[in-house]
Amino acid sequence: MDFLTSHLLSLILFLPAVSALVLFFLPKDEAKLLRWFTLGASLIPFALTVFLWTQFKPDAAGFQFEEKYVWYQAINSSLHLGVDGLSLTMVLLTTLLTPLAILASFNVTDRIKPYMMLFLFLETGMLGVFMAMDLLIFFVFWEIGLVPMYFIINQWGSANKEYASMKFMMYTMGGSLGLLLGIQLLGALFGTFDLAAITAKWAVAEGFLLGFPIATIKTVVFWAFVVAFAIKVPIWPFHTWLPDAHTEAPTAGSMLLAGVLLKLGAYGFLRLVLPLYPVESYNYAGALALLATAAIVFGAFGSYGQKDFKRLVAYSSVSHMGIVVLGIAAAAFAAGKSDARIAMNGAILQMFNHGLSAAGMFFLVGVIYERTHTRNLDEFGGLFPLVPIYGGILIFTSLASLGLPGLNGFVSEFLVVRGAFPLLTVYTAISMLGVLCTGAYILKGIRKVLHGPLNEHWDSHGEHKLTEINTREILVMAPLMSLILIIGIWPAWILDVINKAVMRLF
Repeated sequence: MDFLTSHLLSLILFLPAVSALVLFFLPKDEAKLLRWFTLGASLIPFALTVFLWTQFKPDAAGFQFEEKYVWYQAINSSLHLGVDGLSLTMVLLTTLLTPLAILASFNVTDRIKPYMMLFLFLETGMLGVFMAMDLLIFFVFWEIGLVPMYFIINQWGSANKEYASMKFMMYTMGGSLGLLLGIQLLGALFGTFDLAAITAKWAVAEGFLLGFPIATIKTVVFWAFVVAFAIKVPIWPFHTWLPDAHTEAPTAGSMLLAGVLLKLGAYGFLRLVLPLYPVESYNYAGALALLATAAIVFGAFGSYGQKDFKRLVAYSSVSHMGIVVLGIAAAAFAAGKSDARIAMNGAILQMFNHGLSAAGMFFLVGVIYERTHTRNLDEFGGLFPLVPIYGGILIFTSLASLGLPGLNGFVSEFLVVRGAFPLLTVYTAISMLGVLCTGAYILKGIRKVLHGPLNEHWDSHGEHKLTEINTREILVMAPLMSLILIIGIWPAWILDVINKAVMRLF
């Protein structure tokens, strides 16, 4: 037990990658073995994360379960891992969604072995970002997560997959260049890449460095970080890669892209930008709030205008992540005040909630696409009598995305609005246009798919019989729906962990 607790984070982090290497030596023709091995391998980190959650002490200060191993001694960089309430929440989300995405992929028949290996490598990349306490290690895992998703889209995506994957790669790598240069500058200035040490030294740095005023250097590195994280979120106007990537990605790829990868950008704001650059964050909080408002409103309007069911959900992610950034802007504007902390609690919970509802929505789009081979909303219509179980699950998940009281989305969105309104009144009021439009595009999607006159093309007596959602697909949705309902009714179990982290960080 002592070994387990002292190496718990490294076990959670590296088990998926080790499993991927083991998977490489399994026979490629044994599809059933490959699928079940991958699913079992992905469930182990989830089980360890649940154990980690039970052992985590929300009242304890600082990071917990820390591990530190020498990595690159010449530049004083180490594999330094640790979690607090913020990162633990994201680790739980990652280890939960990965096995669900793999279970959703059981219908994949093309090159199963590399497909499953990429998902396991992707999990390690995402977990590394949330656990890293060394900036160079943070960047290494940031880039590791990019490569598997590129190949997942490029090799298993739909018709326009080459364009979408290249656009995804160029946007994110372009933003990452500034992030790398900023991290290198901090390492050169302070002789270490350890996050805690840099935060302490950066806060008291005065005068000139390398012949430039400290304030100038901070502003430059601040914007290098902001652009990288803004592209990843993505914030308007850096969002244009997202609808294409989502539309062309396979279903499981979209689940993790929306469920976890978008959260890396918001996590970067919370872990690096606000603690390292509190003055610059305050000075530019208005600009961040403006971009968040634009993302909320334009994302919602763009979603309403879509005829492709998957693009509708993709644009909704832009809008919902805008709510996260609005909460971050409120915290940047009034760090330490109660309203800012309320907004920050809402922003972090919204990251978790959006991961659940967005992954569920993309999976449900994939379920109907697999049966109909179309995502055009105009080609559906009146399907509820044919697939009532699917229809009920779709309505439930859509209403969670909408923010219906009693479901998880309402709690987080309410906290962001409640905290941001006294601080950023005009921006929050304008953002409500996007929240209002959320109801419009969600109801549009439900109406186009399930209600109205029955499209006889899908009738049981027609040429194409539409089949109901199967047991495996229900098993993918069941954990998501359970958490959506539990958080909507009793959010205290997760908000307690988040709030105590926020109280210490901001």
